[in-house]
Amino acid sequence: MIGPTTTSAPRFLPARLPRVCVAIAATNPVEMVQKADVIIRENPFIEFRLDYLAKPALGLGKLKTFVEYHPEALIVATCRRVANGGKFRGSIAAEVDILVKAATLGCHLVDIELESASHLKQADFVKLRRSANLILSFHDFRGTKKLEETFSKMRQYPADFFKIVSTANSLHDNVVMMKFLEKHSHEHSLVGLCMGEQGIISRLLCVRAGSQFTFGSASAGEETAPGQVTARALRETYRIDQVDAATRVYGVAGDPVTQSLSPVMLNTAFRRENVNGVYLALHAKSMDDLMSCVKEIPIAGMSITMPYKEEILKHLDKTDPFTTKIGACNTVVRAQDGNLYGFNTDVTGVVRPLESRIRLQGARILVLGAGGAARAAVFGLKERGAEVYILNRTPGPAQNLAKQARAKAINRTMLKKLEFDVIINATPVGMEGNRDPLPITEAELKAKYFFEMVYTPVETKMVKIARAKGMHVILGSEMFVHQGARQFETWSGKPAPVVEMQRVVDYALAQRATAKAEESKSAAKAGAKAKKKTKK
Repeated sequence: MIGPTTTSAPRFLPARLPRVCVAIAATNPVEMVQKADVIIRENPFIEFRLDYLAKPALGLGKLKTFVEYHPEALIVATCRRVANGGKFRGSIAAEVDILVKAATLGCHLVDIELESASHLKQADFVKLRRSANLILSFHDFRGTKKLEETFSKMRQYPADFFKIVSTANSLHDNVVMMKFLEKHSHEHSLVGLCMGEQGIISRLLCVRAGSQFTFGSASAGEETAPGQVTARALRETYRIDQVDAATRVYGVAGDPVTQSLSPVMLNTAFRRENVNGVYLALHAKSMDDLMSCVKEIPIAGMSITMPYKEEILKHLDKTDPFTTKIGACNTVVRAQDGNLYGFNTDVTGVVRPLESRIRLQGARILVLGAGGAARAAVFGLKERGAEVYILNRTPGPAQNLAKQARAKAINRTMLKKLEFDVIINATPVGMEGNRDPLPITEAELKAKYFFEMVYTPVETKMVKIARAKGMHVILGSEMFVHQGARQFETWSGKPAPVVEMQRVVDYALAQRATAKAEESKSAAKAGAKAKKKTKK
């Protein structure tokens, strides 16, 4: 154990800290303070990552000015060394000196790593401890292991907060972290979360398990740790300030799920309809990992995406007859008795947009593809009395599906003799990264309506062709929203705010398209510059 308790009190802290501390990182003091000036308007709790500055000591003057202008700010000073995952290349003594000076200038808290604290002389630790409220930290960039052993070492040092940050290599690692918080947070002021894409759950739910606060980035692209979520998303999308013991947890499970728009869409619906729920991305690398997480958190409901729509069936206690018939589940409900029930709302995603435009009874509809999405479309449309035709690159799966659904499998030659009211693309052709050829030619794409199941990018090649031919186009985003709306209704028992859900999805897709266009423009510019330089 190091040192006695302090004789002079650090700066006052509010009884309850804000739930989100925003990490501010910049390479020069002016930029650092400018970023903080913007963030402080929305979030009064900030961390200055002084180690990101080339010369942290030179940034203290700007820090002093910021403190004087913003007495409402609650400030953490951190100068993490390279050995502990930071940027500071100086000695431990230099690190402590910077932190003490930052505290003298008005920072409420200082953050030092356990490894640095363990090398300090007692007098130096006491000096640091007296300067401000102390956060003693430990970061594991490899995994989530030996939390109890690490915490036992940390308790040898008197600190105001103990912060343990691990790396999630599985969804279950989040469970390990939250159980640790639940066990010790009643006796100690803890901050605990997992880094990495699979640790996003802990960044949201840690405050419910007992963490004093969590960390968010100033904006996208300014993360100071892997998997960090923007502060704005934490507050607005996930409503972290309202998360409590009664908050029901939902999520989209798949591999990958990083680009899924389900969280922004369904969290919007929860907020609009005043449902105490939060919806997260569950990046499951295996079904066993997913089911372990589902049972131990517990999760109230899930959207199931690739590659688990079929595999999930054997882990459910019951499915409705239609889902069994399709052979794929995209929606899971956890009942009060803990049993898991499976449904398929992809059917609704196909049927609702079409029903609002045409009469399905007797409509002649061509479905391109014979996979999971196609199966939902075929069975759903047949149930509504449509005359359904299936065309697939390999005839075997199409013939099997046609036999099961009492539809008709056709080949390319037969296309010339048939006319359709609707053509549905239920293949992945057009999806970002997909290089497969079009399932039918431009000449063969003829119907009153073209329904594109792919929702990103918005304007696929087939959508562009259909528009040019004067066909009415139904975009994949509409299917995505309607299947999500049905999930919301299944979970909450309330009508879904479809218009609002469509609005946020369209906005997110437009933002992605803009960002991608800017990336392409920058890449082209850089390429031209490099080419010009080579010629010289």
